[in-house]
Amino acid sequence: MIPGSEATGGATWSAVDIGDLTGRVALVTGANSGIGYEVAAALGQHGAHVILACRDPERARRARDKLESELDRSSFELLELDLADLTSVRRAADDVLEDHARLDLLVNNAGVMGAPHRLSVDGFELQMATNHLGHFALTGLLLDTIVTTERSRVVTVSSHLHRIGRLHLDDVPGAAARNTWVAYGTSKLANLLFATELARRLEVAGLATRSIAAHPGWTRSNLAGNGASLGSNRVSRKLAGVVGTTCGQPAAAGALPILCAATSSAVRSGQYVGPARLFGLAGPPRVERPSARARDADAAARLWRASEDLTDVHYSIDVAV
Repeated sequence: MIPGSEATGGATWSAVDIGDLTGRVALVTGANSGIGYEVAAALGQHGAHVILACRDPERARRARDKLESELDRSSFELLELDLADLTSVRRAADDVLEDHARLDLLVNNAGVMGAPHRLSVDGFELQMATNHLGHFALTGLLLDTIVTTERSRVVTVSSHLHRIGRLHLDDVPGAAARNTWVAYGTSKLANLLFATELARRLEVAGLATRSIAAHPGWTRSNLAGNGASLGSNRVSRKLAGVVGTTCGQPAAAGALPILCAATSSAVRSGQYVGPARLFGLAGPPRVERPSARARDADAAARLWRASEDLTDVHYSIDVAV
């Protein structure tokens, strides 16, 4: 049964449906706060060993200490990761591969939203660098271990705002992008195109690993505030912080579509999971249909090739379009 199909009489999926994850290893990017924290908490509560991959080591340590103090059965480790710096991405991937022979679940969750135009250390627009290219590189570097782990999954977190994205394949790095919110939507559109192209390639290669996209709806978090904090307008920073942390559903509710995508046996590779109510802004998880741009197979394949060239990470599953 499709999860979250209560509108047609089906059962509603919730965190109690996650099941026992004992012995499984999960990596969650951006796990020190908001949705990432709630995803890590739920996975840890159900027995998984969770790698908290975060940019700020001190915030990550505080998150781990809080998780370990609140959960009865939990196992967490820290991984320093700056997705906007490909050197950091490679270093983090090397650390994971050195310490772990398996990786059951990769949750590409971390993100920057509402950041004023600026370039990453690699010369990419910051939101595209963090939200898409960093995760593309991380997934590719870890993929050989992921695909050799039974029942493994890659979950990539997109957004309802992918619908305002406009991907220019002659400028994937986004150097010419100036509209903050269109740039954010474009990075989230790239997340969806990546997730569906990864699913296609895994299927063609005969691999059982699932690639699934998800979005949290409108959720209270510090995502908008973190993006605005990179600008110089103090009023804008304050407003973004207040709106981000007071409006929308709680982070634990926003985490449910991601957790459903990560653990539900009913969700298939290539699908997109989001909230079922209020036009996809809140409610229990369900499988939904992304925008037409997000279903463009040719754009997905071209984005993949451009992303490999930009990150210099070339996937082992190199299959024909």
